[in-house]
Amino acid sequence: MLTRLTRPQALAVCAAPAAALLATAVLAPLPFSVAQPGLTADVLGENKGQQVITVSGAPVRETTGQLRMTTIEATSPDTRVSLPQVIDSWFSTDEAVMPRDAVYPSGDDVQEIEQFNRKQMKESQDEATRAALTYLGRENQGIDVTLKLADVGGPSAGLLFSLGIVDKLDGDGSGGDLTGGRVVAGTGTIDAEGRVGAVGGVPLKTQAAKRDGATVFLVPRDECAEAKAELPQGLRLVPVTTLEGAVDALVALEKGAGEVPAC
Repeated sequence: MLTRLTRPQALAVCAAPAAALLATAVLAPLPFSVAQPGLTADVLGENKGQQVITVSGAPVRETTGQLRMTTIEATSPDTRVSLPQVIDSWFSTDEAVMPRDAVYPSGDDVQEIEQFNRKQMKESQDEATRAALTYLGRENQGIDVTLKLADVGGPSAGLLFSLGIVDKLDGDGSGGDLTGGRVVAGTGTIDAEGRVGAVGGVPLKTQAAKRDGATVFLVPRDECAEAKAELPQGLRLVPVTTLEGAVDALVALEKGAGEVPAC
């Protein structure tokens, strides 16, 4: 036997599953990570008591200024991010919501991710060393470079590693420092040919750079628009596509002559 519900009764019946679905959506984990500005480290100096760049087989310059690589800190891969967290972070100026796959492309297993990030860091260091020595024309001179950066994984410090090696071995090429005594920060992958690649999380990295005293930020050119969208006041963006271009831009900035690229 069928009975017809009144309109208020029908609305009440429909509202019950809708409310249940909404509650489930609010509480259900979403495939996102929440990220915030992370640590920065001066590749010309020490990090956690260890020299970041150590060179043997060639004289090393005394440097002034800093070259700070930048990072983001994200919720761990096994952290389940809910809709309220996503909404709060979406409207926060010092947090960003990122697809978990973009932050952790190797999966959800914490140990596997740490192993993957260490592998990427080692490969990045090797590429950075080859790029720097090739740029200087010293790849066959028996120079040995050791790079150490504790608790940091991934390839995004490659550009800064290369610049640090160039600064320690050659500076600006005429006795000065690449930094001109400034605190220069940046991000970007690098390959053995000196090509700079995009990394992601740039707005958070510019915040970390400004927080730690940087006045100049080297950014992969493809990420200029993203960097400009939330650029901290007083931080100058310098877009780069190659190691050579980055060195040229820093020398021009240091000497106050020549064209310094802008986003």
